[in-house]
Amino acid sequence: MSGSPKIERAFNNVAALVRPYLDSVFRKTWNGQENVTGRKGIIVVSNHLTQIDPLVVGHFLYDQGLMPHFMAKQSMFGWPLVGSVMRSTNQVPVFRGSADAVKAIAVAEEIVANGEALVVYPEGTLTEDPGLWPMRGYTGAARLALATGADVVPIAHWGDQAKFATRLTKPKRTLRRAPVSVSAGRPVDLADFRDKPVTRELLEEATERIMDALTAELAGLRGEEPPAERFDLRAARKRSSDR
Repeated sequence: MSGSPKIERAFNNVAALVRPYLDSVFRKTWNGQENVTGRKGIIVVSNHLTQIDPLVVGHFLYDQGLMPHFMAKQSMFGWPLVGSVMRSTNQVPVFRGSADAVKAIAVAEEIVANGEALVVYPEGTLTEDPGLWPMRGYTGAARLALATGADVVPIAHWGDQAKFATRLTKPKRTLRRAPVSVSAGRPVDLADFRDKPVTRELLEEATERIMDALTAELAGLRGEEPPAERFDLRAARKRSSDR
């Protein structure tokens, strides 16, 4: 692992507590480790099913020798205990709608430059797709990838929603461990977007490619075909507000 000794110790302490718990509630299957092992300074994009997702994806990355840093809502840093853990492990607060958002980008770029893993949920929130497929993504991951030159690795997971209902942090009342699978795909090829003027259209096109790769990785885990059209939460909310 890379990073400061203090942060690495914090990660090790958290892992000593979290991994046994996850092993007690999940039967895990890791796939595609070769797509992250040995890579330094990567941007991970992942689907978002439940509030427990960061622990599942973080467990996978930590097992491959990478310290995971998540971009998370700034308000979470004020939560008891959780906020302390997030600060000690150098997670990235996102100040939405604020000039301080520039600071989040600078911290994210520093994490990538230090050879660590930055995890971004490109949907921006838990999926509201009826079938739990990835929704239309925001352009932040693409913007960071083009700014830093970092590889974007899609990591899909499936199964934790059987144990933790969407938006709930307490496990469902069952003694059985739930099977959970995590799969890392090959880095998304963004070569044709680099060294071009960064326009809104270019970012949206790069984001679509990233979301296609993530959706394909999830489809492989589920053994199902995704919807032909990606769910657009912003459009759905606008339709609802117009009624």
